[in-house]
Amino acid sequence: MILAKIGFLIVVFLSNIIQCVTGFAGTVLAMPFSIMLVGFGTAKPILNVLGIAASVGVVIQHRKVIRWPTFGEILAVALPGMALGTYLRPQLIGYEVLLYKALGLIVLAFDLMNVISLRTKKPIVGEGKAVGYPLLALGGAVHGVFTCGGPLIVTYASVKLKENEQFSATLSMVWIVLNSIMFITDLAAGCFVRETNQLLFACLALLLIALRLGHRIAEKLSRKSFMVLTDTLMAISGVSLLVK
Repeated sequence: MILAKIGFLIVVFLSNIIQCVTGFAGTVLAMPFSIMLVGFGTAKPILNVLGIAASVGVVIQHRKVIRWPTFGEILAVALPGMALGTYLRPQLIGYEVLLYKALGLIVLAFDLMNVISLRTKKPIVGEGKAVGYPLLALGGAVHGVFTCGGPLIVTYASVKLKENEQFSATLSMVWIVLNSIMFITDLAAGCFVRETNQLLFACLALLLIALRLGHRIAEKLSRKSFMVLTDTLMAISGVSLLVK
């Protein structure tokens, strides 16, 4: 059990460096490994709180470049989806493996579309609402169930947000709102027992170091490198969900 907790702390540290660099992917990368190490009941509330803390760190640094109209648009569509996902979560107990594999396939499909879009310089999702809004709603629903709907929302945001810092800061603001709602539901459900809290405090200490390292890495990335990293992480996210 001690080795499992140490492994979980390592996963948290590495995933939150990535979260700080890109503004997403930390939770979805950490979740499959964390479930294997400490279980879903412990991993989900801890990763959710860490997602809030990491996002706050990014927003404090880049708050001036947040694109508020896009933030509002994403929330307006994703929040109803998240409400549906939160409602369905208790009814999906026992089907987690199947759902993770389905989510992995969805993430990989949209990642492939992003790669094609990057090479052809023609966005697959586009600026329109016909594909973008259902994508946001699905991302919200996945977030409500698993706290890791990021890759789906990122696909839409990558079309609307062209600058690295703008992309990270706006998405981080979205996660603060979505994850704070999840935190309230987890708190009401009694998820934060003594053992979970002890592990959470250890993770928060590591998070401070991860944020500093992530910020330094982010400053050195070009837009092209940033998008390549984003697409690579989405692919890793999809594969990690498939093998869960």
